[in-house]
Amino acid sequence: MKSRDKAEVSSRLTAIGIIPVVRAESSEMGRRAVAAILKGGISVLEITMTVPGAVRMIEELRAEIDPEVIIGAGTVLDAQTARACIEAGAQFIVSPALDLETVAFCGQQGVLVMPGVLTPTEVVTAWTAGADFVKVFPAGAVGGASYIKALKAPLPQIKLVPTGGVSLQTAAAFIKAGAEALGVGGDLVDVKALRERRDDLITERARLFVDIVRQARAK
Repeated sequence: MKSRDKAEVSSRLTAIGIIPVVRAESSEMGRRAVAAILKGGISVLEITMTVPGAVRMIEELRAEIDPEVIIGAGTVLDAQTARACIEAGAQFIVSPALDLETVAFCGQQGVLVMPGVLTPTEVVTAWTAGADFVKVFPAGAVGGASYIKALKAPLPQIKLVPTGGVSLQTAAAFIKAGAEALGVGGDLVDVKALRERRDDLITERARLFVDIVRQARAK
């Protein structure tokens, strides 16, 4: 899948419903996290810029793994970083904040962009600026699923992706509240498990998240 196939990337992110946020202390740990996530049945990855050598990792993964796997870049704070990630093969760009220049640049490149916001005003500003999905961060700190439900009531057309506070315990509630997909960090990509080389725990959690999302949507 090429980076320019934005509509397909969008539909796949929605269908999968889980965006694993890969943070790791080293490139090696990041690669192990990626392998564990894929083994657990999630074919989308968000490699954050906090992983050492993140841009190069995106480029290498793009060349090495199944082309059907969607690889994005996270914690992208400016258009210059977005450019480097897109050139490396990133198929979507995620930020914890709203940088209008980055949103505009991704739009020009035909690459899906998901800026991070919190308030209703910021949600609408991001969407109006051209965001494809709007990341609500940190969702768990401001009411969790009930906050997403409150936002969706007046803004049903906006695709919200709560991140921060999404866990095995809260995932179903976020989906039922109207979340388009879930950004899942530490509850899936467990750094302690990676340090202890318990990669199997990440694989098992990936499978559980897949099941939870499927069951929540079925209801």
